[in-house]
Amino acid sequence: MSKTPSNRESFIHRAKALVLEQIALENFGVSELAEAMNMSRSSLLRKIKKRTGLSASQFIREVRLEKSMEMLRETSLNVSEVSYQVGFGSTSYFIKCFRERYGYPPGEAAAKFQEAAGLQEATKLQEAFPGETEHPEEPEIPATAGAAAASSGTPPPHSPNPAQGRPISRRTMGLAALGLGILVLLVYFLSRPPTSIEIEKSIAVLPFKNESSDTANTYFVNGLMESTLKNLQKIEDLRVISRPSVEKYRHSEKTIQEMAGELGVNYFIAGSGQRAGERVLLNIQLIEAATDRQIWAEQYSRELGDIFALQHEVAQKIASSIEAIVTPAEREQIEKVPTDNLAAYDYYLQALEPYHAGTAEGLSRAIGLFDQAIGEDPQFALAYANMAISYFLLDMDLAEKKYTDRINNLADKALLYDSKLAESLVAKALYYLQVKEFRLALPHLEKALEYNPNSVLVYQLLSDYYARIVPDTGKYLEYALKGNQLDYGAGDSITRSYSNLHLGNAFIQTGFPEQAMEYIDQSIAYYPQNEYAPLLKIYIQYALDRDIQNMQQSLVDEWKKDTTRLDILQEVGKAFYFQEAYDSAYYYYEKFVDARNRSGLEIYPQEDLKIGRVYEAKGRSELAKHFYQSYASYCQRDRSIYRPASLAVQYAHEGKIDAAIEQFEEFAQQDNFQYWMVLFMDMDAALDPLKSHPGYAAVMQKISDRFWANHEQLREELESDGLL
Repeated sequence: MSKTPSNRESFIHRAKALVLEQIALENFGVSELAEAMNMSRSSLLRKIKKRTGLSASQFIREVRLEKSMEMLRETSLNVSEVSYQVGFGSTSYFIKCFRERYGYPPGEAAAKFQEAAGLQEATKLQEAFPGETEHPEEPEIPATAGAAAASSGTPPPHSPNPAQGRPISRRTMGLAALGLGILVLLVYFLSRPPTSIEIEKSIAVLPFKNESSDTANTYFVNGLMESTLKNLQKIEDLRVISRPSVEKYRHSEKTIQEMAGELGVNYFIAGSGQRAGERVLLNIQLIEAATDRQIWAEQYSRELGDIFALQHEVAQKIASSIEAIVTPAEREQIEKVPTDNLAAYDYYLQALEPYHAGTAEGLSRAIGLFDQAIGEDPQFALAYANMAISYFLLDMDLAEKKYTDRINNLADKALLYDSKLAESLVAKALYYLQVKEFRLALPHLEKALEYNPNSVLVYQLLSDYYARIVPDTGKYLEYALKGNQLDYGAGDSITRSYSNLHLGNAFIQTGFPEQAMEYIDQSIAYYPQNEYAPLLKIYIQYALDRDIQNMQQSLVDEWKKDTTRLDILQEVGKAFYFQEAYDSAYYYYEKFVDARNRSGLEIYPQEDLKIGRVYEAKGRSELAKHFYQSYASYCQRDRSIYRPASLAVQYAHEGKIDAAIEQFEEFAQQDNFQYWMVLFMDMDAALDPLKSHPGYAAVMQKISDRFWANHEQLREELESDGLL
């Protein structure tokens, strides 16, 4: 009876088959496989990691290596020919990967295969003739014959001594086989290379020291540090901590072990350097955090014109020293020269410090220096990209955007001169976000992450994308955690407070109240004046204790601290609404509606049906109709995954019972919706007419089951990625 393959097996088989179809194409990578599988890059990464324990790029490389082994054994092709036929652009890189995978170079594959085949044939012969010994001319004496001879005191024929003539008992054969087995195992274990527990390849690049007495050269030394960081960030096999996270250690007296404990890394890069005329002097070392042991160090003295070759060499030496896998595509990115014009590069390096400062003054100064760099080299993609990002940051907090066209033009120039530069792709994505072309921003961000898998900015943008723009709680939490891993402890206490608020929100939306509370407490500890953290904490506490009276009182107390907070005001009204305390709900909702109308704000339209029901309960039917119409318009405009649930509430209120149940059935098919739906949806009195319907309890259970299934799947994925 044939066995139907599981979804897990069929997914991997399909992915492997697609890679094999394109095996000779070196550029068939993660993005191409995701497109062929009709899924997003992030979904492909998660599924392959969960099913194989490998990253997507490692999975593709594994398929290539398995195919190469097959070709080396079964064809007469040489190593170089095989390497290109399985998609390795570099024979030396193929040999390195093959040796790491199989323990010997590909040139020995055929011989190893023949040797294994010979051993297998010998084993088959031994199994076919189990009675054969080294001396076949000496037949085994049956046990009965031996016993008879012994009783008569006459030695058996053809037996020079009694021991040689005894039959070999099964126990003796077993002991002999055991002894041989132990010997083989001892030889194997003593001859095989020692194994060790794999240490995560996580690394932080500490601020470089300026060895020159001329402080004006500090920007140049900082530029060397930045280039080292950026080159390492392009390697997917590494986890590289962000620049802001390590900047706080510039003048720190903390030990390597103390910094490692705070950042959660296993390796550090420390360096110093200076520019002396037309020469670059650089001292650099790689340090193992656990032992403070120097693994690799080098002193360089190079011509200024060799600075890019020096940067590439340093990155390769570091990666090699900690045995990080660098793919040909990553090597190509690392070896890319940003500009052939050293004057342009010097302006670019000068721009980095004010650019990273992030202030309006700093960004304006950086823009001027990036512009000078472009003046020296009109094809300097990195300068165009960073200039576009600077304009976006200047525009970010303005109600009326000033630089939209400029951002677009600069991003297009950056992509024109380097379409594989992560910064170019980010710049274009930011333009699309600014003009609200959200669907066009996403592929640019995902592609940017492929070229720089350690980009904190991209993780932050993707996290925000799935938090606000296209709600997906699972991806929201995943990207928030990945960004936090790389940007751990970055910024001042206020920045860290809002970062922890962000993580707390992501955790509670996905049904992890304990973790959410941990982060929200840290948020408040870092910055007690954070105005949003206490509000979120009230709801996290409710998720833990389900005490709605306590939640209601906490909301009232929080609103009294600042009675201009409309966000809290409508939450207070909602808390009373859920308890059907309509007099109290009306008191707060009326204040909210008056303030909303006076300010001309179009906020919280999703709450208008609740407000309408409270107004109707208080006899204000005409105004209630206005709120019902507003809510219906909101439902029609809504394009999110929550639309069916919103329509179900509307239909329930209107008495369209079957239509409401149908919408809930549709919502029950959605994935990664917020925990609030499970916590509060059934408390809405608008749904009371549905509760006598035979399908209501079942569909509510389906929604709950769907949420918790997503929750458990997410938990497994985060745990397998070391994020939870």
